[in-house]
Amino acid sequence: MHITLDQPLGARLITRDQELALPVTLRYTSDDPLAVQFVFPGCATLDGEPATWTFARTLLEEGLGAPSGVGAVHVWPCGPCHTIVELHAAQGVAMIRFDSAALHRFLLRSYTVTEPGGEFSGPALDRGLTALLDGV
Repeated sequence: MHITLDQPLGARLITRDQELALPVTLRYTSDDPLAVQFVFPGCATLDGEPATWTFARTLLEEGLGAPSGVGAVHVWPCGPCHTIVELHAAQGVAMIRFDSAALHRFLLRSYTVTEPGGEFSGPALDRGLTALLDGV
């Protein structure tokens, strides 16, 4: 059974001169149990189209407690109440500040769908093995 969790959340886009309110939808789906998605509306992107960033759920979890990430996504705590998610793209870097408690609640909700360490059990594992070994 496919389960998707969506959690709309207000965040703050940090620019050189100011902070701007930014709506974000956090998404977790049982079809991709190792990942989380941050969905940004078209009003928040350079091309006016919605954008989805997908990265490891463990990166989000680790970043709530200590600086984490390599490559395009970095996550780190910013004081006792906030977490920064830094996104690197060809167009530049976006720094987005979230309420840490809201990110933590989202992770706890995702754990009700797939427990940490349980990502490769059951039907998801069967589908993955079938795809990998198809025709062998």
